[in-house]
Amino acid sequence: MLSSCTKDPLSPGVEYMPDMYRSPSYETYSVNALFSDSSTARKPVAGSITQGEWPYEGSLINALPYARLNTPEEYAAAAADKSPLDSSAAHTEQGKVIFEKMCIHCHGEKGAGDGKLIATGKYPPPPAYNGPLKALEEGKMFFTITYGKGLMGPHASQLSKEDRWKVIRYVQELQKL
Repeated sequence: MLSSCTKDPLSPGVEYMPDMYRSPSYETYSVNALFSDSSTARKPVAGSITQGEWPYEGSLINALPYARLNTPEEYAAAAADKSPLDSSAAHTEQGKVIFEKMCIHCHGEKGAGDGKLIATGKYPPPPAYNGPLKALEEGKMFFTITYGKGLMGPHASQLSKEDRWKVIRYVQELQKL
């Protein structure tokens, strides 16, 4: 222990395993004896996905960031945003599954704002899809799911962009009721 003590306050003293603190580094594309092919640059693991890449071919919905800021002006401008998904029955059905997992507890089965959480009386009901939200534009719905609005919290961390658009497809069906 005394060998670690020193008068210089910037000195680490005697280090037990210095390579654990300062590991050796290699220049990219230099020769490296640690690997059988002697290359420092490694290929990605098979099946890995780069950050921001969507695993389904041709779908870039999740690869691009949401271009709107969380401001009232951007909320109003979001009315012009349109879903990149078509109105197919498959997207609507997938949206229903997500809605039943993530939204039904507050919004209710038919979007009337009568979910089980609201029935406890501890929270005010959200507006009904066939009432005040009947004509809400899909871009504003996406903005609201992303950032939250009023008592509804943001859901961007729980739902991918594609899943948010799928939920909106299902909500549009509930708006028709």
